[in-house]
This record gives sequence, C-alpha cells and structure tokens, in this order.
Amino acid sequence: MHRIFQEDAGIFARTFRRLGLPFSDPVAVSLLPTDVTELKPLERRLDTLLQIDSADGQSYLLAIEAQSRKAPDKGASWAYYLAYLQAKYRKPAVLLVTCQDEKTARWAKGPFHFGISHWRSLTVRPLVLGPHNVPVITDKEAAAKDIPLAVFSAITHGEHPEADMMLDALASALKTVDESTASIFRELTELGLGTSPAAHIWKDLMAVDLSFFRSETSEKLRDEGRVEGHRENLLLVAQSRGIVLSDDRRTRIVECKDPDLLRAWFRRALTAETAEQIFTGDDEPTG
Repeated sequence: MHRIFQEDAGIFARTFRRLGLPFSDPVAVSLLPTDVTELKPLERRLDTLLQIDSADGQSYLLAIEAQSRKAPDKGASWAYYLAYLQAKYRKPAVLLVTCQDEKTARWAKGPFHFGISHWRSLTVRPLVLGPHNVPVITDKEAAAKDIPLAVFSAITHGEHPEADMMLDALASALKTVDESTASIFRELTELGLGTSPAAHIWKDLMAVDLSFFRSETSEKLRDEGRVEGHRENLLLVAQSRGIVLSDDRRTRIVECKDPDLLRAWFRRALTAETAEQIFTGDDEPTG
C-alpha cells in the first residue's frame, strides 16, 4: 500500500484534507533511502520515506508503513523511526500507517505512550489510512479525475462489498491515460490486492479491458510501455530499499526487453535485501 505514495505523494495531502486536516499540496517530493540501521548490527527499515516540500513553504519527512496486523512492539519501532529521522535529517517527520483491515487501522491510530504512568516521556500518534476513512470510489468519472487515489482506494477496500464496482471504475479510468501510465497503476493494483477475492475480479477485468489496445500498433506500444514501466518501477524500488546496483546490473535492467523477466525482478526487489537476491539465475553477471 505504501508504494502508491511513491507514484503520487499528493494523495497524502488530498486524502487528509477530506478528513479535515489542512495538509498543503506538495510542490516537490524526494524519495529518500529507507534504511534506518544503527551502527551496531541491528537493522531497521521503513517501507517508504519521502521528503515533501509543500506549497505552503513547509518541508517535512513522510515515513510510510504498511501494516497488516497488530504488532505489540510496533509502537516502539515507530517511536525509534521518528526520533532517528528527526536527528538525522533535522526536519519534522510525520508517520503514516496504511492498513487494509479496519481493526488494525483503529489500533494503529494509537496513541502509543512511553514512560512511567505519571510522566509520559514520549507519545507517538500516527496518521492512519484504512477502510474506516479512505473514500470508496465507485464512480468512473471520479476515478478518472484522480487515478492514484482510485488505485489506493481499491487496494484499501479489497474486501468491500462494492469492490467489483470500484475495480470496474478504475479499469475504465485507466483507459483515459497513456498505456505506460496505465501499466504502472495496473501493476500496483494487482500487487496491492494480493490474493484477495478482489484480485481475481481485477485479473478478469484486465483480461477484457486490455482488448482496448488490440491493434498491431497499439499492441507494440503497449508492450513497449509495459517494459519501460517495469524498468522504472524496478529501479525505484531498488533505490527506495537502499539496494546498490552495480553498473553491469543497471545496464542489464535498462537493456532488458523481456517484460516477464523485468516483472520477476520487480517482485523479488519488493522483499530483497541485496542485489544478489533480485538477480537469481545461471546468467547472473559477476559485476
């Protein structure tokens, strides 16, 4: 869920304005390394970390965590992340937690208090987006006006009774943009839905809707757009996870024209800790 903010960080401000919190639209967004490892061998890693310079002149860090269930020690980890980011970047940090389960979302709101009973030295209050507050977008025109938000809404509400209507609206909206852009958001939707029942609905819709691009010329352009989109996604994920790519490996990505291979690398990159874990196979270059 956090990766949608890498494609359009403005979702953050737009969504919370709907919820009554006056966040200003970003005018610049920088993708920062997510590695918050200490010098000692204790590794901690955020899902996504962005620096946002907003239209009202503020500059802050947006740390995003996708949370699938309650975790007893997570509050302490989040407190560490916020303190670390403040100390390292000397900028205020905002923690956003995204959830697909309402019970988890309400738990993640906290607040999480640290200290003794009569003196709380630290309190962590995450902002949370989940089924309880993310708008349900079933209108095709509304989806077309803000496709990234429509994607995030569909992912968040994967188990909603109107999930089929949401995905149908999104599929229709994707026809209004160029194929390279549509490819990116189709991929994000599929990954975000995972193995939920809505994922099967989405695959069926894509099998039908891709006929929109069936001419020989459109098919060629579609394939080229898919390849380029997979390349960009792969490089973005590697950068955001702090994975260093050698020149040989970067060249291999840029020159690869096989969408299935690029997609396989992309899926591995989502959980990989090293470049070696992305590029598995007998033809792996040594550089």
